[in-house]
Order: sequence, then C-alpha cells, then structure tokens
Amino acid sequence: MMTELPLDQVRTLLAVVDEGTFDAAAAALHVTPSAVSQRVKALEQRTGRVLLVRTKPVRPTESGEVVVRFARQLARLERDALAELGMPGEGEATRVSVAVNADSLATWFLKALTRVPDRERLCFELRREDETRTAELLREGLVMAAVTSSAEAVAGCSVRPLGRMRYLAAANPEFVERWLTGALPDGLPHAPVVTFDRSDDIQDGFLRGLGRAGASRMRHTVPTSEGFVEAIALGLGWGMVPEAQVGPLLRSGRLISLAPDRPVDVPLYWQQWKLDSPALAALVDAVTAASSAALR
Repeated sequence: MMTELPLDQVRTLLAVVDEGTFDAAAAALHVTPSAVSQRVKALEQRTGRVLLVRTKPVRPTESGEVVVRFARQLARLERDALAELGMPGEGEATRVSVAVNADSLATWFLKALTRVPDRERLCFELRREDETRTAELLREGLVMAAVTSSAEAVAGCSVRPLGRMRYLAAANPEFVERWLTGALPDGLPHAPVVTFDRSDDIQDGFLRGLGRAGASRMRHTVPTSEGFVEAIALGLGWGMVPEAQVGPLLRSGRLISLAPDRPVDVPLYWQQWKLDSPALAALVDAVTAASSAALR
C-alpha cells in the first residue's frame, strides 16, 4: 500500500524551512513548538528519512528538499484552484519565487515582470544568484522558476532556451594607457581585473580564449551588477561587461572595447516546475517575450 504524506505534516516541514527555526514555525502556524516538532518527527518516521539538519537556521537534507519542493508545488496548486473558484484567500496576491542572475536582473528581467497582466495578481520574490547556480535553488525547492545557464532540466522541471547574453571585455581609457600598451594577450593577465564574486569565471575564460592560462593576481570583487560596471568605468580594473550595459559607455568614451571581435556569449535558459499553473504560464510568456527582445 502506498505511503501517504499527511498534508499538515508536509506544510509544517515547509514552515520550519521557511522560518528557520521550530519556534518561528510554531508562531507562523499558531501552534506550539512541541506540535511542530512532533509533526516533523512523524513525517520523518513515515518516510524513513531524516528530513532536516537541526542547525540554526535549519536546513533540509536531500530527502527534505524533495518534500519541500512537493509542499511548495502543492501550495501553488491550492492557490490556483482557489483563484479559479473565486476564492483568492483573503484577497492577497500570490507569491512567485524566481532565481535570476544579477546581470539579467540589471538589464532585461525586470522589464519582463512588467509584461505579466495585472489580473494575475502576482507578488514576485526574486533570489539573486549566479546563473550557474540558480538551478540549485530549483533543486532545493526554494524557488519555482529560474534563469539558468544549464540546459539540463532539474527533476520535475521543464526547460526552454531564452537566448545568449553577450559580454565584451572593456576598460577605461586611462587604464588601457597604463596597463595595456603592448599586445593584449601579454598585458591583460598582469593587469588588475574586476570580478563579480569568487565563482565568477568569465574573465578567466576570456583569458583562456586568448591562449593565456591562469588569472591576474590583482582581483577586485564587486558583487552588484551596477557596481561592477561602475568599478570598471572608474578604472579599478578591466572586466567582461554585458552588451546592454557597455554600449552607452562605449559611445560616451568612458570605456574602450579591448577585443571587439572576441565577444563571449553565455546561453541562458528558463527552468520552471512542471505545473499546470496560470500564474507560471503568464510568467513564462512574459519572460520569453522580453528575452527575445533583449538577448541574442
């Protein structure tokens, strides 16, 4: 006989993950901490697996991520059903969580959200993450959709291509005069470079394309898309700048393209849960329309 997952226990596990502690989940659910603990233990006994790592904040185990993802999908379907029945739950907008990389967020993604019809009454919760890691948030059940660089679908998700985001190597004129007077492949590895964070590999990838392995020892980290571009424009270092952001700076002369014939294109994909949800359908229509206009 198939083992059932009691909905009250599933929802309790989700509340613990979202709130971070058993006490906070108890307050959100209007029950006692003891009741929360008993429900989670009962669910772990029923599944035969440890579902939570009891840290502060708590973290779902690999098995717990499966249950959390199921809980979020169940909540999404419940809200959609209530909306179709004309019972939108206290008149609140429905929350849609999306993981998106910083460069998309700074250039085209927010415009996509404005294309979603007002009648959908969606409230967006955006999680900024590198495009190589947004799929992890989907896998963990923390978001229901993501802009990612992975063409391989996460379990339970569909995937579709959005286009390619083009990057150009750029620096300001004074920086070029100081650091890059010789051949680009010789000078660039020794010049200061600006990176987004420690996992940002696009600058090093560009150097490898020039036949130069390794990376500059002088690396500045600026973890915002706008700040990253401004740091390069101010001469802190060179870096790979999204085409949409570098264009105006090239035209004004604040930046120089170091290798116009060597752009780097990063393919982007849209992944989302396989749910027959009007909210997700409206969102994907808006995202694909905006990306077709903004990406290559």
